[in-house]
Amino acid sequence: MTMNTHCKTLLAASLLVLAGHASAQVTFYEGEGYRGRAFTTNNTVPNFARNGFNDRASSVVVERGRWEVCEDAGFRGRCVVLRRGSYESLAGLGLEDRISSVRPVNGNGRFSNEAPEPVASPNYDYRRRANERVYEAQVTSARAVVGAPNERCWVERQQVSQPARSSGGANVGGAIVGGLLGGVLGHQVGGGTGKDIATVGGAVAGAAVGSQVGRSDGNYPSTQDVRRCENVASTVPTYWDVTYDYRGVQHRVQTSADPGRTIPVNQNGDPRM
Repeated sequence: MTMNTHCKTLLAASLLVLAGHASAQVTFYEGEGYRGRAFTTNNTVPNFARNGFNDRASSVVVERGRWEVCEDAGFRGRCVVLRRGSYESLAGLGLEDRISSVRPVNGNGRFSNEAPEPVASPNYDYRRRANERVYEAQVTSARAVVGAPNERCWVERQQVSQPARSSGGANVGGAIVGGLLGGVLGHQVGGGTGKDIATVGGAVAGAAVGSQVGRSDGNYPSTQDVRRCENVASTVPTYWDVTYDYRGVQHRVQTSADPGRTIPVNQNGDPRM
């Protein structure tokens, strides 16, 4: 290969790399969920302090290419490679309010410090665009919409009736014991023939009483755990249905929190939260 050919090959490779970097774009946001002030770049930024965005980024949208973000200026400290997609929160990567420099990297390369798969198609229609002017629109109404009722369950102890353990026939064992006790007691009464009569009578009476011991023709009380449930109305808003006025035109939007007295919008009245 001649020197001229070699130079042309290097030049072509350099142009491809530059073209890939030129098409790359990344936007950083101060707040999570692509909210707040935004900063967009297509080029290497060795120090965010020069752009007033040092240690301020909380979420990122990588529009094109792949980018390496670092904790310290000059690409020092801990660095992570971000792929195309959106990162609604940098807290999970340990980079919230910690990014100080960024640079595009080879889109086809493999990196050991690559971040987990981002959200490919996030819903961030209301995010603030870089260098977009924002206005405050007056909120005319904000209605909290709560979710479906919640089921609340508990266990309580309840008294119930159980069938008797013994019903019907006489208690034979009780009759024998009752007869013996009745005979002994009857023998202590009177004397002579009267004592014999009392003994026999006591035995008969004792047997009759003893035969009824443990016998029941009804039910006896018992307790058991019973699970009960009821529907309880939810008090936590699922979202807020907001109406606001911008330049005499009424707009509606759903927000995840109470917007307060005003809501940020762009020049067309579209929300920018």
